[in-house]
Amino acid sequence: MNERKKAYISIGSNLGNRLQNLQNAIFQIHNEIGPVPAISKVFESESWGFDADDFLNACITVETHLPPEELLEKILSIEKKLGRKRNSVKGYASRTIDIDIIYYGNERVRTDTLTIPHPKLQERKFVLLPLADIAPQFYHPILGKDTRNLIQECKDKGRVHKTTQRLYKTREELFSNLSFMAIEGNIGAGKTTLSHKIAEDFNGKLVLERFADNPFLPKFYEDQGRYAFPLEMSFLADRYQQFTDDTSQFDLFKSFMVSDYDIYKSLIFAQVTLQNDEFELYRKLFNLMYKEVQKPKIYVYLYQSTERLLENIKKRGRAYEQSIEATYLNKINKGYFDFFKSYPEQNTLIIDVGDLDFVARSEDYETIISKIQDFALDLKF
Repeated sequence: MNERKKAYISIGSNLGNRLQNLQNAIFQIHNEIGPVPAISKVFESESWGFDADDFLNACITVETHLPPEELLEKILSIEKKLGRKRNSVKGYASRTIDIDIIYYGNERVRTDTLTIPHPKLQERKFVLLPLADIAPQFYHPILGKDTRNLIQECKDKGRVHKTTQRLYKTREELFSNLSFMAIEGNIGAGKTTLSHKIAEDFNGKLVLERFADNPFLPKFYEDQGRYAFPLEMSFLADRYQQFTDDTSQFDLFKSFMVSDYDIYKSLIFAQVTLQNDEFELYRKLFNLMYKEVQKPKIYVYLYQSTERLLENIKKRGRAYEQSIEATYLNKINKGYFDFFKSYPEQNTLIIDVGDLDFVARSEDYETIISKIQDFALDLKF
């Protein structure tokens, strides 16, 4: 197998969600070209050579087995996937993504379609400043000067400044920065299945709600009025104990935690099932407990219509769930949305999964992960 070459690549965007465009480019490069061991800070710059919205720019290192021409082909393919539309008109134009090869090791390449080192890199501060973040002492193989010298000699007077935004090498690294993500939803929404998949794919510690052996649950579905209060108190005690134990035990071999519930669901369900006087008593105890538990940095709510929920409940075949009525599920959905409105500081992402089958169709799973990724990227912690 050929030895990997280290290439330096510049990425930029000034259309759409610029940060997401850069991040998606990095993930695509990692998946299709090779590992990305280094990423610069994100810089914002005014458009160079034409009048348009400002760009976000960064530079990355990629290690690849691809020779230069094949590397270019892959880059053009990635640009197309990410919405780059090239036209035949000469000159510069706004773009969702722009990916350029700056260096390919110390090699010099000159063909009809590719020139390496990039012929204009020494003229562009929006390339040189990010490049200095990851390769300050890399010498231009033709000019014989390192990045710092090139910056000093660059005559580009365009505005370029470093931002506080951050890019990640992999999704695992992005999710690791979250520390804790909760996947929530109504009964039968698929939250446990999705939590399993995310934990497995991105090295997360899985925190699952354990309630199958609750002796009050089958009785509750038969006689809600009689068993609602003992059921909700039992759930609260179990959830508090389990949640506290599971989220306080850090796993050195996992990057983050992902749970299929948040303890706040106890209050949502209790408000639906309990009488007013019972609920007021319940809420006092809940509020004391809730102060002590760890809060997720992202709260993902999987929304499905009541009809779809009933279908899912029927498919999974739990005997004690078969008597659940549509009106009960509607109340639970309303309870969740009231919670979201009451706590705007909660970083809540609502995903309608009614038309998605993230178990059977990989593209549907990718849709969900991309939504979580983009939402997380826009948050500032």
